[in-house]
Amino acid sequence: MSHEQNREPGRGIGGERPEASGGDPWTRLPSMAPATPPVGGRAAEGVSAVVPGGLAPLAAPVRTAPGGGLAPGGRVVAPSPLDPGASRDPHGIHRTLREDFPLTYDPLLRAWVLSRYADVATALTDSRFTHGHRPGDPPCARAHVDVDVAALRSVTERTAYVLARRIAERPQADLVADLCHWLPAGTVAAAVGVPYRDMMRLVRGRAAGALAGECGGQIAVREKALASFLGNVLADPDQVAALRDAPAGLVGRAWAESLRRDPPVQIAVRRTAAEVPVSGGVLPAGASVALLVGSAGRDPERFREPDRFDPFRDDPGQLTYGSGFCPAVVLAGLEAEYALRALFTAMPRLRFADGFRPVWTGLITRAPRSLIVRPGG
Repeated sequence: MSHEQNREPGRGIGGERPEASGGDPWTRLPSMAPATPPVGGRAAEGVSAVVPGGLAPLAAPVRTAPGGGLAPGGRVVAPSPLDPGASRDPHGIHRTLREDFPLTYDPLLRAWVLSRYADVATALTDSRFTHGHRPGDPPCARAHVDVDVAALRSVTERTAYVLARRIAERPQADLVADLCHWLPAGTVAAAVGVPYRDMMRLVRGRAAGALAGECGGQIAVREKALASFLGNVLADPDQVAALRDAPAGLVGRAWAESLRRDPPVQIAVRRTAAEVPVSGGVLPAGASVALLVGSAGRDPERFREPDRFDPFRDDPGQLTYGSGFCPAVVLAGLEAEYALRALFTAMPRLRFADGFRPVWTGLITRAPRSLIVRPGG
C-alpha cells in the first residue's frame, strides 16, 4: 500500500470547522500533522504501511473515501466524524468506527481517532497523553482554592428562579434562548459582582476568569450541556414525573446520564508523549489523537442500552468532566439542578410545544439549538 494516503492534506479542521465557540479551549482543534502510522495490534487484513525498518501492518485502515465504504480497488475504508450529515446524526459513524476501525487516521482531523470508551477514558486521564485541559482533572482541582460553594449555590438558585419566572409569563418560550444562554453567564456574573446590565458583555472574559481561572471559557460548554439535559428530561413524560420533586442525588444522576449520552464536547484533542497501546494497535510518541467523547459515551461494551437516557442505570459514567473539584464543574451541576427545580416550580405543567421534538446538532460541540415549550401546558 502506498504511503501517499497518510500525507498531510492541504487543509485541516482549523480552516473548515463548522462552528467555533468563542475561545472555549475544548473547541479549538489545532492544525495537526499526521504521525507515523501505529505498528502492531490487530492488523487489518492486507493493509500495510512503510515505517522505519520496513513494512509493518497498520492497526486499522485509514480513511480515503468520503462517508466510508469501498475505496478504489474494493478496500473498506473508515468514515470520518466530519463527514457530511454527521452534524445531524453522528451515531452511525461512531458505531462503525468503534466496531471496525478502533484506530484510524483521519485526514480531515489530521489526527489518529479513538472511539471506544476504554481508549478515550485512558487518553483523558493517562499521563502519556499531554496538551489537554479538562475541568475536574487533578491539575485543575489543585488550581482552585477558597471557592465558596454555598455562595455559588445561592447565586445559581436565585438566577434560575428569576429566569424561570420570566418564562412562565409567556404563552411559548425557547428554553435555549431564554434560559440556557443566560443561566451559566448569570451565575458567574452574580458570583463576582458584575451588574446584571453588564452581564453578557463582561462575563465571558474578565468576570469568568476571576471566578474560574483556566475554566472560565467553560460557560459555552455549560450552556450546551444544560440544553441537552433539559432536552433529555422533557422529551420523556416519565422522566418529568420522576424528576419533578426528586432529591438532589437523583437530579445529579440524571445530569451525569445526560453528560454520558449527549456530551456537550464531542471531540477532544490530545498528543501522545510516549507509545501507548490502544484498541487496534500502538500509538507512537508525538501523535495527535482525536478522542470521540460522544462515541465513547455510547459504547455498548461499557453501557447497556447506551442510546437510552436512563438516570436510574446501574452502570453510570461520563467523560465530560473529571472527578476533582472545580468551580466550572460545581456550577454546571448546580445549574442543571436549579434550572429543573425553578422550571417545575414556576411552570408545573411545562411541556414541549405541540409537534416539537429536540434536535441535536453540531460536530465539535453538540446540543439542541432550540427547546420550544408551552409554560402553561
